[in-house]
Amino acid sequence: MSAIAPGAAGVDAAPQAPAPAPAAPAAPVRARSPYIAGRAYDWAFFLLPPLASFAFVALLRGTAFMKDSFWLNGERTTWAALSLNALVHAHLVAVAARSHLNPDVFERHRVRFVIVPVVLFAAMMVSMWAVVIATVTVVFWDVYHSALQTFGLGRIYDRNAGNDPAAGRKLDLGLNLLLYAGPIVAGATMLTHFGKLEHFAEVDALFFTEIPVFMLTNQRYLAWTVIAGGAAFLVYYVLAYIRLARRGYKVSFQKVFLLATTGLCSVWAWGFNPWGQALFIMNLFHAVQYLALVWWSEGRSLQKRMRLDRARLGKPIALAVFLVAIGAYGAFAEVVADEERAFWSLTQVVALMHFFYDGFIWSVRKRQV
Repeated sequence: MSAIAPGAAGVDAAPQAPAPAPAAPAAPVRARSPYIAGRAYDWAFFLLPPLASFAFVALLRGTAFMKDSFWLNGERTTWAALSLNALVHAHLVAVAARSHLNPDVFERHRVRFVIVPVVLFAAMMVSMWAVVIATVTVVFWDVYHSALQTFGLGRIYDRNAGNDPAAGRKLDLGLNLLLYAGPIVAGATMLTHFGKLEHFAEVDALFFTEIPVFMLTNQRYLAWTVIAGGAAFLVYYVLAYIRLARRGYKVSFQKVFLLATTGLCSVWAWGFNPWGQALFIMNLFHAVQYLALVWWSEGRSLQKRMRLDRARLGKPIALAVFLVAIGAYGAFAEVVADEERAFWSLTQVVALMHFFYDGFIWSVRKRQV
């Protein structure tokens, strides 16, 4: 009898495994939006404010809002200066929405959010040195902080374009510091900043009061140094990004537009101080961008804090409460801050904590991303 091969039909055949079902088609990968909060929101509050701020001042120059002065608390001011300073103070205190009112951040970093400002305020109340150092530090830290805000927005646009978050980071940091600090050192508003060092005369630290004179005397040489060094850096910056593009870097139009318009605005405002309104131009768009950033990142958290997250009109109500609260502080700080040392110290503490907390929270967000 001939042997029958195992598995032949009809004789001890092993059961056949069912054919595998066809794989389900992979879900399409949703591309990240090139914008931060959305096209309309970004253009209105992040991308166009530098140009809009410049246009706003250009349209209102020579009007009663800009020119007509009046007495307030023993000082002459204008509606433009009063409004701008109140807005600046309001945006400074708005950092509390990112620090103290965000439970995820506050619970993990209680010391820096509670102890540090109390210690700083106490130091300013007992030492005039602390008052002077804080007042001068606010002026120069503000420049650095403003540069880093644009830097941070630009880096988010880079990330949204699909780039490595570390690619070109140092290049962008250097460019933003150059665009903000360079025109100040080389331009018409140099004394507006370095003149604050004369406050050291109140504590007999006369060495620091000589710095503004030195800067003014040598500004011509400083200006040419900044121009030459800045031009060389710009060439290096462009060549470095060309090399990155050849390795796959994707250019973000939003980032390029933001840096270009902010840079032009900074050079023209700080460098030439058109109509004497450089502070108005630069601080206006910076404050608008910051408040929009805070609301975009913390709006939901604020709604929950106010127990409005389930209310029908919870979002607009929460926004109104937020704006009224910081606006009230801004008006208070502008109107009465100069009258007493305690009020002045409070506003300087708020300013310093704004710079400290905001920079810290940016770093936290970067690690989370």
